[in-house]
Amino acid sequence: MQWTRYWRAADQPLEAMHAHFTSHRYHRHSHDAYSFGVTEQGVQAFRCRGGAHTSTAGMVLAFNPDEAHDGRTGAEDGFTYRIVHIGPDLVADLVPRLPLFRDPVVRSPALAGALRDLHAALREGALARDEHLVRAVRAMAAHVTPLPGPATAHGDPGPARDLVEAHYADDLTPADLVEATGLSRFALYRAYRARYGLSPSEHQRQRRLREARRLLADGVRPAEAAAAAGFADQAHLTRWFRRCYGVTPGAYARAATR
Repeated sequence: MQWTRYWRAADQPLEAMHAHFTSHRYHRHSHDAYSFGVTEQGVQAFRCRGGAHTSTAGMVLAFNPDEAHDGRTGAEDGFTYRIVHIGPDLVADLVPRLPLFRDPVVRSPALAGALRDLHAALREGALARDEHLVRAVRAMAAHVTPLPGPATAHGDPGPARDLVEAHYADDLTPADLVEATGLSRFALYRAYRARYGLSPSEHQRQRRLREARRLLADGVRPAEAAAAAGFADQAHLTRWFRRCYGVTPGAYARAATR
């Protein structure tokens, strides 16, 4: 039996989930936050940074902001895990240099323990939560390994990304992106995937999902959030929200805790 429990702070860019999945498969997606999870039971299998990875009990998942990944169970009985999403601005307040992890799976009992403690403190009140947040981020910073800059061998897809960011709710066409970059359609797709880990359409969907999350957190009803973010209807939003975040828009909206 699958289950999820979602929590988000009303006053900070901080969210968390505790879940058990047996058949749910995360569609390829990314977050606008540092995402750190601890596998408690079973095996998580996922693809990230061009490779296949697994996380077993006690291992830590470490995703940088905008880092594309998917996810599924790697064992018949599924997996249980806790994950915390911490906004980059919040992390920057706690350590001078933003953590960038070279490997998406980290073997560190100390970091795993700090993340479990933070997860447990989320409902204890703001003071306890912030104290454990500081400890967890400092534990994360101990594993920092600077990443190399993005490759540009396939051309620069930056103007296309800027266009998607500015017009995520609109009906963009491949011709729009080609005109913005001067690249051919094939070269643009290769360069976009090489630089950002997502195709232009996947990036547009992620941007729409993030806008829907913001609106839901502000109390906007799911149907209205779907329309404002560029989804065809509420059902379309719900389908992709669950595929990428593991919960429904309604469950996310009800999860706020001070």
